[in-house]
Amino acid sequence: MAWRMRHRSRTICLSLVFITIFLHLLLAFVSLSIPRLPCDSPLPPGTRAFRDLARFNHTSESINSLAEPPPGVLEGDARGHRETVVDKELPARGGTTVGMRRHGANQTERLESDLLKLKALFDHPLYNMPKPSIPEDDWLLKVKPKGKQSERSSLMWVSASQGGYDDVQWNSSSESHPPWLRFHLGITRWELYPHLDPNMELLTQQIATQRIVSAVQKSGGTQLKLVMSFPNYGQALFKPMKQERDEETNYNLYYFSDFERHNAEIAAFHLDRILGYRRVPPAVGRLVDVVKEIKDITTDRKLAKTFFSSPVGNVCFYGLCSYYCSTEHAVCGRPLNLEASLAVMLPDLSLAPRRSWRSPWRRSYSRSKLAKWETEPDYCSTIKKTAPYNKGTRLVDFIDLVILDFLMSNMDRHHYETFEKFGNNTFLLHLDNGRAFGRHSKDEPSILTPLRQCCRIRRSTWLRLRLLSLPQYHISDVMRASLSTDPLHKVAPLLAEPHLAALSRRLKTVLDTVSRCQEQQKEDGREKVIYDDLDSLRNSTFFAGL
Repeated sequence: MAWRMRHRSRTICLSLVFITIFLHLLLAFVSLSIPRLPCDSPLPPGTRAFRDLARFNHTSESINSLAEPPPGVLEGDARGHRETVVDKELPARGGTTVGMRRHGANQTERLESDLLKLKALFDHPLYNMPKPSIPEDDWLLKVKPKGKQSERSSLMWVSASQGGYDDVQWNSSSESHPPWLRFHLGITRWELYPHLDPNMELLTQQIATQRIVSAVQKSGGTQLKLVMSFPNYGQALFKPMKQERDEETNYNLYYFSDFERHNAEIAAFHLDRILGYRRVPPAVGRLVDVVKEIKDITTDRKLAKTFFSSPVGNVCFYGLCSYYCSTEHAVCGRPLNLEASLAVMLPDLSLAPRRSWRSPWRRSYSRSKLAKWETEPDYCSTIKKTAPYNKGTRLVDFIDLVILDFLMSNMDRHHYETFEKFGNNTFLLHLDNGRAFGRHSKDEPSILTPLRQCCRIRRSTWLRLRLLSLPQYHISDVMRASLSTDPLHKVAPLLAEPHLAALSRRLKTVLDTVSRCQEQQKEDGREKVIYDDLDSLRNSTFFAGL
């Protein structure tokens, strides 16, 4: 009996051993047949960078902490109008990712290359043409010291320190002048500031960082604008952020119903300088504390009454204006900081009066009525016989403005201004560009109508446009580089990549339009398309590199 029990126990143990071995072998076989997967689930594919940036908290601390642009930014090929997304990879040690590091390195290399292109462009002879000395009457303002001729060093301004302003003592020496005053005193008959003006960097830096001592609403206009004052008595025009960088204008909106964009004002200044015009006042981006730098210091009671706190705790205000000044269209901080453009104010009208001119190609601003130029193909022949377009450079000056507007898709150019002192023989001020860069996916051919109808362009403009179409000076690349110098670039690029690609596309359209004009000139024997403003330099060494 005992023997039988031992035999049964041994049989059970051997059975259990064989079953255990069989299960282990079965599990090993099953595990080897299954493909290996990473322990961590992969991150979602790269999303549109502009949506990521829209959720970014725009605070002063976030700006200072960003040594590189945010990850996941779209890498757009401006020439081929393509977009590729850099895929995010698995987290590495320290909270960063391999993909982010690679993307940041690629972006840095690309930006360095673009900055070299921008420097090469501004070093090109076309941007450094020899100029004769400026006659005394071609300066907009003059320093007029008090007292006798022998007392030229006497004080021009003396003010007590009050309301946050500095106690200043400026004399006739330009070294004592603040940057904004140097800018005003540097305006001439043909440009707002000279090429590579060393004062520009100091001027924009001060506007972006200097303490704001006063903020009041600017009267007139259809949308909210403020005038900001600084301790050194400088002033700048403030336009707040109203929509995200990647938002396109609604296709169902008429051009006169569009928002003004703060980044468009900044981009217009940079594009105007790249085109060699220098007719847009310097503009720079800044993060403004809507409480400390507007609400707490404003003396504008009407403006102060429009401040409120939103349901999510953001401080908002809307001001008083013809359109878009209501709680539904308020501008809000996040929760306090608000992006804005600050453009240097031009000299006061009492010192330098300006004349406003109605654009001959002004739109009807009607939902159904067309303007005269839209129905008459030969409309320009009448304009060429009408003052001030019948002589001098006024027509080609206007065409310069048309090209700028077409490149940045600005349909809202109903008037332009000039300084009264210079009469009809002067440049046009390229002001109020807030409705530019609204759409990148569609070009507006009607903006270019004056060029197509008149077939007239100055030679220096035509040569610079051709230069900007070359790979080594490509307009999209140099624009990207120029905008990267603005303080708000650390928050997000001022222009989304599709807008930069649109610049290349539109530049080609401008050059093709001029080429068609030249072909028509040969066929029909019309007047010359190119207005030769470089004729006096034709036989000089300047043209050797062109």
